[in-house]
Amino acid sequence: MKLRNLLPVLFSALSFSSMASTHFDSLATLSRNNFVLLAKDFTAAASYKAVAPGEPLGLTGFDLGVELTATRLESETVWKQAGADVSTLPIPKLHLIKGLPADFNVGFFYASVPNSSIQLIGGELSYAFFSGGVIAPAVAARAAYTQLSGVDQLDLNTKSIEFTASKGFLNLMPYVGVGQVWGDVTAKVGGLGSVSVDATKLFAGLNMNLGLMNFAVEADRTGSAASVSAKVGVRF
Repeated sequence: MKLRNLLPVLFSALSFSSMASTHFDSLATLSRNNFVLLAKDFTAAASYKAVAPGEPLGLTGFDLGVELTATRLESETVWKQAGADVSTLPIPKLHLIKGLPADFNVGFFYASVPNSSIQLIGGELSYAFFSGGVIAPAVAARAAYTQLSGVDQLDLNTKSIEFTASKGFLNLMPYVGVGQVWGDVTAKVGGLGSVSVDATKLFAGLNMNLGLMNFAVEADRTGSAASVSAKVGVRF
């Protein structure tokens, strides 16, 4: 899905989040095949999204912002059967990335989904093989982890590895990347067992630094599920 098609998903999520009910209180009614579909969607939505270019921030640098990720669910009817009346899952986050010595960055986020018990925490460690320059792009590798909490009937965690290339032009920094995401999703009811998800991730974004304010937007496709994220904050 192209970015221009994903932006309406983000805006609809902003309005829909005040109405949507996302409670997995009927998970036991799912078949095993439908639980697999839900696991793939949830892994894509919950997996780590940096919403930042790959360049190292440096020892005194940081990127702090509030963020919203909206994921268009591929199996909407399955989610509704499980008790989550939602077609686009909005995940608001508080996100911090901090520069470290030797071209490393470390990052953390906390998320809580409105009208839901869903909470997520996640973290990343990235290393820039090339820190970038006037002509050369920055190229970085990122390893990340996320963990679900608050849902009585479901356990979920994701792990991911990705590579990002970014190049600045004045106050704009576009970036692209590719990676792999692994999810472990376990139902605590209904004898549905566990599902292991393995999905390829493709993403692209744009960071805009306007001095005292920083804006970033990122589109990603993990498996067959498409997401768009937007972040506003400060980046130095």
